[in-house]
Amino acid sequence: MHSYLDELSESQREAVTTSEGPSLVIAAAGSGKTRVLTYRIAHLLNLGVPPWSILALTFTNKAAREMKERIAKIVGDSDAHKLWMGTFHSIFARILRSEAELLGYSKNFTIYDTTDSRNLIVQIIKELGLDSQVYKPGEVLSRISSAKNNLVTPQAYAANSSIIAQDVKARKSEMSRLYSLYTQRCFKSSAMDFDDLLLNINILFRDFPDVLLRYQNRFRYILVDEYQDTNFAQYFIVKKLSEKYRNVCVVGDDAQSIYSFRGAKIENILNFRNDYPDYKLFKLEQNYRSTQTIVNAANSVIENNQKQIKKVAFSANEVGDKIKLIKAYTDQEEGFLVASEILNTIRDKSCAYSDIAILYRTNAQSRIFEETLRKRNIPYRVYGSLSFYQRKEIKDLLAYFRLSVNPNDDEAFVRIVNYPARGIGSTTLQHLQELANVQNISLWETAQQLKQLNHQLKPAAVKKLTDFVGMVGGFQSAVYTADAYEAAYSIARNSGILTDLKADKTQEGLSRLQNIEELLNSIREFIEARRNEGVDETTTLVDYLENVALLTSLDNDDPNDRNRISVMTIHSAKGLEFDYVFLTGLEENLFPSNMSMNTPEELEEERRLFYVALTRAAKGVTISFAQTRLKWGNINISNPSRFISEIDQRYVESPFEPDGGGHLKATSELSRQTSINNFEKKSIGNRAAPYSQPPGRTPVSVPENLKELPPEEICEGVEVYHGKFGQGKVLSVEGEGANKKATVLFTEAGQKNLLIKFANLKGIA
Repeated sequence: MHSYLDELSESQREAVTTSEGPSLVIAAAGSGKTRVLTYRIAHLLNLGVPPWSILALTFTNKAAREMKERIAKIVGDSDAHKLWMGTFHSIFARILRSEAELLGYSKNFTIYDTTDSRNLIVQIIKELGLDSQVYKPGEVLSRISSAKNNLVTPQAYAANSSIIAQDVKARKSEMSRLYSLYTQRCFKSSAMDFDDLLLNINILFRDFPDVLLRYQNRFRYILVDEYQDTNFAQYFIVKKLSEKYRNVCVVGDDAQSIYSFRGAKIENILNFRNDYPDYKLFKLEQNYRSTQTIVNAANSVIENNQKQIKKVAFSANEVGDKIKLIKAYTDQEEGFLVASEILNTIRDKSCAYSDIAILYRTNAQSRIFEETLRKRNIPYRVYGSLSFYQRKEIKDLLAYFRLSVNPNDDEAFVRIVNYPARGIGSTTLQHLQELANVQNISLWETAQQLKQLNHQLKPAAVKKLTDFVGMVGGFQSAVYTADAYEAAYSIARNSGILTDLKADKTQEGLSRLQNIEELLNSIREFIEARRNEGVDETTTLVDYLENVALLTSLDNDDPNDRNRISVMTIHSAKGLEFDYVFLTGLEENLFPSNMSMNTPEELEEERRLFYVALTRAAKGVTISFAQTRLKWGNINISNPSRFISEIDQRYVESPFEPDGGGHLKATSELSRQTSINNFEKKSIGNRAAPYSQPPGRTPVSVPENLKELPPEEICEGVEVYHGKFGQGKVLSVEGEGANKKATVLFTEAGQKNLLIKFANLKGIA
């Protein structure tokens, strides 16, 4: 009889069948990581381990669904559906639903998305009379998120003198107060944001040891996917849950740790052996996705990193094409050349649009490629654009659902109290908010108690608020008992949303109505999926809201967009694969980013990001860069990225001459020295070092035919020489007398703005 174990390589089989004790599985890109995780769980089930005692944590719901489907094919649907498998947030939201009252929350607490959280921050900043340019809502929210991910509560934040000193230095001395008020408002609304789901589960386990023990006894086997991307809060949850039985298996690749900006700690995977000295190490080094050329090229780059678990990835696939390089003069030409090469690839390789991806370092780079692809009639899809669930009409209807489930949800209340328009204006809402703050109760409770409270609202406003409360109150019983679709359709109709959208006969109005229809369709599909999983009880709107709140960007897959070029940042491409990848904008200060070269650790993460980009490709990689790029209205000279020069020349189809050491002459010594200087300047307090010629670099050549150049002769089009920047051409001149300035484009140094009085420019005869 054929066994699932026969489908595994020797290293994969060892990782699957070693079920007891702590295990670290280092899985190189394309090495069958998902298969190992899936088969390890199936193997545990075949050994007789009860499915409910297995906890498998993934980073997307989509990954969890696919793994469950694979497991079901091996062991059957019944056991697969009893597994505790999902994202950190979905699993621990499920636990918090059961234990919420211990922490003072309602079991039907709302989960705020980023938009909800940002709106609340904006409101608090306004109430406190703070400058929104100093306390930018996005930055405030990011600061709060970072604190929560490091298990720093508002009380701990306020008591930490180092944190407070940082805020004072950044002119944000009210951050602690903002964090505290934000937390209080969420609690009053019985709401948690995504970070709260992790922070609160840690608080639950800390403050209620009996609860921790109960879940330790339940989850005797714990598996974690993408362990290199876990933050401190996630790390600590895994550590606490696995303390008793120590049957913890983490799978990941330190070479693909690229989310430090989200709080991910590469140390979690690098230090696994310190946490579990008796651990077993398994290395999956064979890449089943990419050609030998791509794998070897990626290896030659990542070997430059110091902080890593050593492994040698290899491929038994075909050798494949060498990596192509596209050198463009401008960023506009880069877009044109990439589009042309895509058309050549489709013609020569007989591949579909969906087999190809354009990757870049920053979202801003997408514009040029979007314009070029449109001009060439190449269908494409930009990932990271507005999510379906972030569209206004969708969030409006979801807010009705949320308020019906959790009437204390202030963000939902504010969003829909006057939609469709019912004459409840901003002044009325402001009075209601002030009244709620005084009473320290939710807006809903305040609106319910208006007859008993002392207020200055007009009778007409009171009636409108009372009518609104009565309408939503009529929805509340159905969300707990009725079929989710029936309850949702009833709310959409009786709230007036459908009537309002049907009255808009424009194309935009029709599109919004179709989006509402699609949302209702998704509820039907959700009900059907639950039935297929063996769920017998009625699927309610409460169940659906939980599912929607925990969706990640990678869980939204529109089947109508499948045969298109994928256009996205490299971060968005993590976990995906394509036959052909176009890796664009490979220039110093763009990739690696000038924001991420101040420390060796930052530069190593940029290199890991480049490694991830290369290994998304199965058959071919094309790298492009521009020699000049428009930035803030100025044309800047760009140097090719150091990462190009780190690729072993044997794997590159290069238009450049090799430097004799097997690498490309892609990055000047000046670029490398600039990065070193940046790091040194930061370490000594950002004191600017005087200019000096970088060691090993040929000094700027001085033309023989120089001449004196009076200031009045310096004008547009004149060729000049500068002692520091070399030769260049004057682009424009402005100002008068001592304030006269010249904008000069230098061949080596790029564009500079110089005060002519002190520039000492020479003319070139």
